[in-house]
Amino acid sequence: MTRMITAALGLGILLALPLASPLSAHHAPSVLGTVRLSQPVMAGGTMLQPGTYEVRLTGEHVLPLPGQSEDAVQAVEFVANGAVVARDAAEVVTAADGVAVGTSGGTISRPRVELLKGGDFMRVSMSRGGERYLIHLPVAH
Repeated sequence: MTRMITAALGLGILLALPLASPLSAHHAPSVLGTVRLSQPVMAGGTMLQPGTYEVRLTGEHVLPLPGQSEDAVQAVEFVANGAVVARDAAEVVTAADGVAVGTSGGTISRPRVELLKGGDFMRVSMSRGGERYLIHLPVAH
């Protein structure tokens, strides 16, 4: 009888767990840096007006595409005046990917914001702890 109750409880717990979600937490949230956007852009479907934003990692990883590592894309938040105003995803590039990331050890590099050729996207680039984070934001027209 005790085995049946234990088995039923175990099955109930397994069935109550949520199915795989597009985001999974791997790390604690942390601040990547502060950026100044010079023109309106879209971040996760939300328009960001020109201004200064803190960019922080949420600690969540987006489900990778086939062939990508589990840590290839992380969720980021744009924060203004202490409030989260938009969420998007950052591609994570490491030295193992064959790309120089611009930092040594645990140092944080100065964030860069660049309008890409053609003027359709703004790239936010930050490096920290041997990883480079690239966020591509469509320019709002």
